[in-house]
Amino acid sequence: MLRHFAATGDGLPPDGAVEVDAPDAGLRAALSAARSGDWEPAAELLARTRAEADWERRGRCSAGLAELALHHTGWFDEWRRMRPGDPDAALVSAELEIDRAWEIRTAARARHVSREQFQAFHTVLHDARPVLSTAADLNPGDPVPWRVLIAHAMGVGAARDVFEEYLARGRAADPHHLGLHARAVQYLAQKWYGSHEEMFAFAESAAAAAPEGSPLRGLPLHAVTEYALEHEAGIGKGPVAWSRIEGLVEAGRELSARFEPGDPRAADFRNHLALALIRSDREPEALEMFRLIGTDARTFPWAYLGDPRETFLLIRQGVRAHVARRTPYFGGSVPGPAAVGPSGPVDPSTGTTTPAAAPAIAHAGAPLSAVREAVLITGTTLRLAPAAGGGTFVETAPSADPPGRRKGMRTTLLGEGGLARLATTFSRGEKWPVLVAAKEGADYTLRLYRDGRQVTAHVWWEDPAEMPTQQEAAERASALTTAYGKPDPRPLAAALRGTGDPRDHLDEAFTALGLPALPAGFGHRPEPLAEARGAQLVERRSFLRAVKESLSDGSSGGELPPLS
Repeated sequence: MLRHFAATGDGLPPDGAVEVDAPDAGLRAALSAARSGDWEPAAELLARTRAEADWERRGRCSAGLAELALHHTGWFDEWRRMRPGDPDAALVSAELEIDRAWEIRTAARARHVSREQFQAFHTVLHDARPVLSTAADLNPGDPVPWRVLIAHAMGVGAARDVFEEYLARGRAADPHHLGLHARAVQYLAQKWYGSHEEMFAFAESAAAAAPEGSPLRGLPLHAVTEYALEHEAGIGKGPVAWSRIEGLVEAGRELSARFEPGDPRAADFRNHLALALIRSDREPEALEMFRLIGTDARTFPWAYLGDPRETFLLIRQGVRAHVARRTPYFGGSVPGPAAVGPSGPVDPSTGTTTPAAAPAIAHAGAPLSAVREAVLITGTTLRLAPAAGGGTFVETAPSADPPGRRKGMRTTLLGEGGLARLATTFSRGEKWPVLVAAKEGADYTLRLYRDGRQVTAHVWWEDPAEMPTQQEAAERASALTTAYGKPDPRPLAAALRGTGDPRDHLDEAFTALGLPALPAGFGHRPEPLAEARGAQLVERRSFLRAVKESLSDGSSGGELPPLS
């Protein structure tokens, strides 16, 4: 298995780059502004989606803004105060009421939800009725409020004719709105208020009526997921013919082939398709589907199995292991990526893609000459740049690898891993600290290493609900300030508990530790040190050469002779 496991990573982005329901640039900017108390970019964004009748984007934006408002309310309260009767604020309010109810109930099966939770859940939903009605009244011709109302109907157990009215009103606004139809599939699932046959028939009919190239054509894969939650895969293992399931999976693969790798329009059904392929014991095809998904994980289907991001990554890892294990040790090879995707450029000598590294940069508390000597053993192409105060910035530099060797971080001498993994290697035996900052999806992480081990770590989550406790922040701040000789950990602890823009709080942490500002472009473009003054490359070496150079005291006065 070990022989082929690394090859299964070709074309896959690293774990840290994967994001669930990743917001587009406009929504990301609006969320960042809202965390800082500025509601106007969010209002302008939703007003634009309404004016352009971009209903799919409007649904994603309203859901994302409501998720933020669930735990970070000040900006949204101000919006509603300043613009009473705003149809866009009304839509977010409707989404927010549903989110509040489900946070109380949780996504657990009914048998695992307490009576008190159910009572509070239904109370919130009952009180939400006028809010949802207002959203629908203020947004005529918009299908999104009707998607929200179907979610409400599911929660309160509304009569079937109520659901049918909501669905009809939503379809009248947009007959091919994916969000509306996906919610209807959930309502029609047997575990809710329908049956397997009704659910599949609805999904297949909606897909058949959708225009060519519409993501709605992948709706039957949602039904496959709902069915899979109740029945095992295989012939004779459920009431729906297995040939029907297989036919829908094949149709999904044909639909996927019409979209480019990483196309966000295809991400929804591709996530469902990946799970369906796994259930059908078609792991090699599931691996290729994960390559096509790239960094764009979605809440469903993975939320049915646990935390969406953790589940996505765990299952992707399991697929890689399965494919590697089934590949013959001698003479076997793992199928490479079928097409160029957003994961990285094609290596012309191998035809494989270079995984796009999650943006990461390290600050080593030593001069460049000392750090250069320490990093030789990693066997990875790195770029170093002098930092103010006598330290050194470090980043991986896969773009500088020669053709034929562009495996980036995936094939370091000492195994898989990103810059954090490398820091455990080049900090070993050294007295100076290494602080690794990384952007992982929408979040930022900070990890401190000394003498080959991680001392502490912190994550600034985009979701303010994940803020650490005061004790957790104090303990992390104490470990960090001790490493950098700062007597007062309180300013750093405050930065660690910040609920604004995660990148701003990362910068605050560096300032509190007396470290120089991170290089311009970090988190937004690859290899920002490429433009740094005094930057130097430490090129990737063979293991033998790396060991020789690491042990050399420089007395030879020249380069080591070429190694055969």
